Amino acid sequence: MRYVIYGAGAIGGAVGARLFQHGHEVVLIARGAHLAAIQANGLVLVTPNERVTLPIPAVELPSQLEPRPDDVVMMAMKTQDTEAALAELAAAYGDGVPVVCLQNGVENERLALRRFQRVYAVPVMMPATHLEPGVVQADSANMTGVLDIGVYPSGVDELATLICADLAESRFSSMPDANVMRRKYTKLLMNLGNALQAACGQVDTSSVAAMARAEALACYRAAGIDFASDEEDRARRADHIRIQPIAGQRRGGGSTWQSLARGKTTVEADWLNGEICLLGRVHGVPTPVNALLQRVANRLARAGTPPGSMTVEQLLAELD
Repeated sequence: MRYVIYGAGAIGGAVGARLFQHGHEVVLIARGAHLAAIQANGLVLVTPNERVTLPIPAVELPSQLEPRPDDVVMMAMKTQDTEAALAELAAAYGDGVPVVCLQNGVENERLALRRFQRVYAVPVMMPATHLEPGVVQADSANMTGVLDIGVYPSGVDELATLICADLAESRFSSMPDANVMRRKYTKLLMNLGNALQAACGQVDTSSVAAMARAEALACYRAAGIDFASDEEDRARRADHIRIQPIAGQRRGGGSTWQSLARGKTTVEADWLNGEICLLGRVHGVPTPVNALLQRVANRLARAGTPPGSMTVEQLLAELD
């Protein structure tokens, strides 16, 4: 198979790098200065144990590739960029190419299934960082991440099993999962804190995070959404992921924190905290904390505000 990594930032870049390192054919789709750096010098992968430069081919658009019957596309951009990316992909490939969503939230698979016949979901358990053009960090010193795969909305097939095998050869823990969306809804609970971390930085925000999670659980109950328990999730992670400093520096923050740090003007809050707001409005469950986090994260991004610019007290003062 040839893996087309569409969105070669932190997650996509690190997954593509590991697959390429272990002998699999990979091509990256990237943009701007990141693409220019990769094309000029290769993709630099930095981990707690190594720094390597990998000559992975990279292009800007799917239309610049010659489609192959063995292509598998791994989507790894933020959800706010998914719809445009899917349109570009469909124009280049038609609807037959398999699409694997290496993305947070639970909306990307639905968007992909509107255009493509075969869509796969992955709950991404993988600490990775992208702050510098041409460079991605994989922050775990053990396995690079836990990437289980299932057919969307449910089931497994031969392709999911083959992709899992390739990932397992490439420093990931990866297994087929017929009920993969249960784990994606559990991951969504964790991602509700992304906006909080981006706004307030690395301080104790556990009380606010607990309120956001409680709202989400109330919405799940009202909507009848199944999700994996914390115990099940911890058992699956086991000791596979161990975040360690790189070059003496601790990891700065998650995906939304990184978006603000890179000066991005959009973030994924509409599809993380906003997903809970949507469920709440449909099922009559109040979600004021998630609405606050969604609103604040979008405001900070639009204004180009760096991460960690608010205190918890300032944040809560805006709570409706």
